[in-house]
Amino acid sequence: MSRATIERFYAAFAQLDGQAMQACYAANARFDDEAFSLQGREAVGGMWRMLCDVTQAKGRDVWRLEVSDITDTSAHWEAHYRFSATGRLVHNRIDAAFTFDADGLILTHRDRFDFWAWSRQALGAPGLLLGWSGFLRQKVRAQAAKNLAAYRAKKG
Repeated sequence: MSRATIERFYAAFAQLDGQAMQACYAANARFDDEAFSLQGREAVGGMWRMLCDVTQAKGRDVWRLEVSDITDTSAHWEAHYRFSATGRLVHNRIDAAFTFDADGLILTHRDRFDFWAWSRQALGAPGLLLGWSGFLRQKVRAQAAKNLAAYRAKKG
């Protein structure tokens, strides 16, 4: 059941369907990666809906998702997209780990990726020079939280 949830989640992501992605999470789900730390299906789903909406509006032409090595608790995925804040092309490589509730919904989801590699692509020179630093990581997290709060206030 958990593998089917992972497959359903990434199939929805490939189609940029944030609503369907949100439906894969338990009400008390937790999500963590280099940019976000979120609690609850509404917050996690809001993040995915925001990312999908931005990609549809500003980068559908280059969007591509590749998913491999799906197990009952993990997957590897690679996203090719245009980072909306800079317009720069990104190829991010992510390893995801999941736990599930009794209904097969995602309870915890942890994405791990090389922040410095991502920041060099997404931000250019600032990422190259500061991507290794906690300073830039905190700045990215703060901006991501601000963007998500604004999106959720507007979209609900």
